[in-house]
Amino acid sequence: MCGIVGYVGEKNATPILVNALKKLEYRGYDSAGIAVFDGQDIVVEKVKGALKVLEEHLVTHIIRGSMGIGHTRWATHGEPSDVNAHPHTNVSGTIAIVHNGIIENYVKLKAWLQEQGVVFRSQTDTEVVAHLINYFYEQSGDIFESVLNALHRIEGSYALGVLCKDYPDRIIAARKESPLIVGLGEGENFIASDVPAVLEHTREVYFLDQKQVAVIYADHVDLFDEDGNKVIKEPYHVEWDMSSAEKGGYAHFMIKEIYEQPKALTDTFRPHVIESNGKPLDVQFEELKLTDQDWKNARRIVITACGTAYHAGVVARYVFEKYARIPVVVDVASEFRYRNPILNKDDIFIVISQSGETADTLEALRLAKSQGLRVIAITNSVGSTASREADDVIYTAAGPEIAVASTKAYTTQLMCLFMLALKSARARGLLDDGEYRRLLEELSAIPQKVQQILDNQGEIQKFVSRNFNKEKVFYIGRLSDSATSLECALKLKEVSYMHSEAFAAGELKHGPIALVDGTTLVVGIATEPALYEKVASNLEEVLTRGCSTYVITSAQGNEFEKCAKEIFRIPATEDAFGALLAIIPAQLFAYYCSVQRGIDPDKPRNLAKSVTVE
Repeated sequence: MCGIVGYVGEKNATPILVNALKKLEYRGYDSAGIAVFDGQDIVVEKVKGALKVLEEHLVTHIIRGSMGIGHTRWATHGEPSDVNAHPHTNVSGTIAIVHNGIIENYVKLKAWLQEQGVVFRSQTDTEVVAHLINYFYEQSGDIFESVLNALHRIEGSYALGVLCKDYPDRIIAARKESPLIVGLGEGENFIASDVPAVLEHTREVYFLDQKQVAVIYADHVDLFDEDGNKVIKEPYHVEWDMSSAEKGGYAHFMIKEIYEQPKALTDTFRPHVIESNGKPLDVQFEELKLTDQDWKNARRIVITACGTAYHAGVVARYVFEKYARIPVVVDVASEFRYRNPILNKDDIFIVISQSGETADTLEALRLAKSQGLRVIAITNSVGSTASREADDVIYTAAGPEIAVASTKAYTTQLMCLFMLALKSARARGLLDDGEYRRLLEELSAIPQKVQQILDNQGEIQKFVSRNFNKEKVFYIGRLSDSATSLECALKLKEVSYMHSEAFAAGELKHGPIALVDGTTLVVGIATEPALYEKVASNLEEVLTRGCSTYVITSAQGNEFEKCAKEIFRIPATEDAFGALLAIIPAQLFAYYCSVQRGIDPDKPRNLAKSVTVE
């Protein structure tokens, strides 16, 4: 969602704020702005459009000052415009705020403030907060107390940065639901929605907790709870450096992150595996408190997530059920939280979120905990809300993922889930030593096989050059390949804007085949040898109706020669692990279609990296 930054120090704030906002462009936005205290007044400059539009604007509207806040907005209330862009101020311009989130009771608050004589300029819910803080400030003259009073009356989610002309040495920041960090520098301190915004200045950060408030000065930071009581907290040291969050010579973050998958998968696998003579013997999740008996007693596994993370859960269902023989329910988090789900205390509940801040997933987590379930979170973000609120957490080692379309986060989530499935199968007595170790060895070889696919990416590029203008692209598969198809279709539509859908191959004749014509490309995913013949038959059905066909398969023979015009062969692996390889050519296909169509794959329209509001 929206990107927030803030700076207090001795340097000129404007270039620091703009540069920090650049590091958050991946979050998605439609307007940008900054507010800087210039020594006398708070000066606000904001524009609709890309950050470069703001940069050009600031060339002729220079602001100098050593304290300021900045924002990239993704519209929720009010269309994208200069007026609706952040920062927003009170009527006199003495208080300025930036906000990420949604104020759910803003209509009621706005009506009340208008009764007090407040004149609103924008259509946003955020402007209510600026006027509400000002209302209390006119009574008390204390900006900190006024912010607390305003927060107690706001319903919804927020990450806030607040400037006040009368307090030229500090920024007040607060969060509920929406993510916000504090960067701790030398003689300067920062706020930001995410770590990349502050990395070039510091690696020491506070991850603000729910309803926590921070007052940021140049030389120190004070933390408080929602009632204004001081909080003592240890800063977190960010291990990954700036180079991890930069393009490193690649044209886009998306292709860089696709190519980082062999390392990310290795880094996710190795810390959890006990080896002997270079061969894996066992999986050990030291961070999990679950015992073998817990796995034996479990009635079922419930997985909930959104988007790409949900697709990882759908794939994992097949692996858990195959090896651990335990029923798995996979739910979209946004639906799960509203349907009064039937949960049992001996269910194992797993939430998956790259950012650990996905609003619907967090609500599902809280619902499960309120009913007494043990919750495991799989996330890439240390210190995130999911990692703090879950009973147990497994971290993927994807490193920073900047592109909006998730690639390495997805495959590392699958790696964690596959290891967990094997561990649970072993705990339930369903895998003997030999088979368990054989499967772990197959998993350990996945990164090298991903690299083999990447080394052959030229084949994908050539295929894209002949198919990037297709009107429709359908992905089909059976069993776990059907689940993989969901993610393949999502990647393509996200970054290329091509119409793409996923269907269980056996369902083609139940309706979807009516859509097939000469403008259609049908891609078959085939990593289940027992079902090669079935998938080939489905492809023959659509081929006879004039469409183009393509197969991504682990088959090394001629199983698909008659039904596919072109075939991309992935290295052979255990059937259940094929999803980790089949997705790679689909990611490359989506990326190169985007480039071929003149679209920036890192910043697809209307999308945000992390959906921190409903």
